[in-house]
Amino acid sequence: MTLISSISGIRGTIGGVNEDCLSPLDIVKYTSAYALTLKEKKDKPKIIVGRDGRITGDTVQNLIINTLKMCGVNVMDCGLTTTPTIEIAIPYYNTDGGIMISASHNPMNWNALKLFNEKGEFIDGNDGKRIKTLVDKSEFEYVKYEDFGIVELLPDVLELHVKQILELPYIKRNLNKIKNSEMKIAVDGINSTGGFAVPYLLKQLGIKTENIFELNCMITGEFAHVAEPLEKNLVDLSQLVVAKNCDFGIAVDPDVDRLALMSENGDYFGEEYTLVACADFILQNKLGNTVSNLSSSRALKDLTEQFGCKYFASAVGEVNVVEKMKEVNAVVGGEGNGGIILPELHYGRDALVGIALIISYLVESNKKMSELKKSYPQYFMEKDKVDLQEGINLNNIKKMIKDSIKSGDFNEIDGIKIDFEDSWVHVRTSNTEPIARIYSEAKTLEKAQALVKEIKDIIEN
Repeated sequence: MTLISSISGIRGTIGGVNEDCLSPLDIVKYTSAYALTLKEKKDKPKIIVGRDGRITGDTVQNLIINTLKMCGVNVMDCGLTTTPTIEIAIPYYNTDGGIMISASHNPMNWNALKLFNEKGEFIDGNDGKRIKTLVDKSEFEYVKYEDFGIVELLPDVLELHVKQILELPYIKRNLNKIKNSEMKIAVDGINSTGGFAVPYLLKQLGIKTENIFELNCMITGEFAHVAEPLEKNLVDLSQLVVAKNCDFGIAVDPDVDRLALMSENGDYFGEEYTLVACADFILQNKLGNTVSNLSSSRALKDLTEQFGCKYFASAVGEVNVVEKMKEVNAVVGGEGNGGIILPELHYGRDALVGIALIISYLVESNKKMSELKKSYPQYFMEKDKVDLQEGINLNNIKKMIKDSIKSGDFNEIDGIKIDFEDSWVHVRTSNTEPIARIYSEAKTLEKAQALVKEIKDIIEN
């Protein structure tokens, strides 16, 4: 099967031969190495640990917590939670880091360790390299039983997260409007932690319980459909929105850091335009720079410039987006996969704050979701991938593309991106799967599809 290591942690399939899956040995090694990096800075560190609703989550979490105890690290155990909730809790409780157990959008048989620093942000490249070096050496020393770390339960951490969202000025001023709006919302929780986190947020915002229509909100870990919140995976949500006459629909990934929306007519609002709509609302209240990654829609750049502000692009990956946002002091940013980052709250992708912003925007503007979508620059995106066969790597792919395509502006910050006048195509190797991702965007779907096909033909032939 598959095991993938990156600077922000490790992920893989559960079950199989060691070193070809996320095995118990891998989990212990990476947890031990992470603990050691913390102990190099502090004698008795404390970290927060949580997990999404995957079937394997409880087993992996127990293994991690017991390893941390034997490393002499104190643990605050959140149990079932969301990635952005962990990110907010770390600085609030003044811990030295955190581990979120989630493989995000990957299938049910995957799991992962997401590693965070004391700011509640993904660890940087230096810490990631240090952890990998320690794993490779595998020379770990564990404490005597009397020095084991202590485990403390932290059951109300979601309440903290939502409370901070409600205190944001853009949200707080609209709470009475939301309460009186009679807004109806459908929620697809993918049978993971979004199944309780999203309805809880909606109720705290003032949405009536009878106006929240839940789909796949049982925390069973049995994903009802492919976990990535793409249009083809959300047919049932679209039908529910129309059947219940909802104002819009919400879909999140298993750890609730990605947000996709459905318009009131059942049309897919899309992950890409989630960021655009949230940025629109923020920029109306606070002018400033915006950031997204190279694979995100050009619509954010167009929108930002309409406000007289500057847009910047980063390499793909939350840690890279955050780094660029800090560099240019961006007021909002994120990734086109539905990852909203609002620095005012925290530097992490957060579907819950995205939901609160969208609801506030709707009650302030009296617009429908379909009207919002029509107000933005219209682009069509095509996303595809190719398996990386033996002997084919990113350098091979870059050379093949350069030899075949002679026009456009080339950018090699992350893979290779070619910008044309009204379109672009981006090819990069995945951080989470053994594939090359091919994203394109154009003014028509046919043009976007043609760009992807051209690149696939170059790579595969």
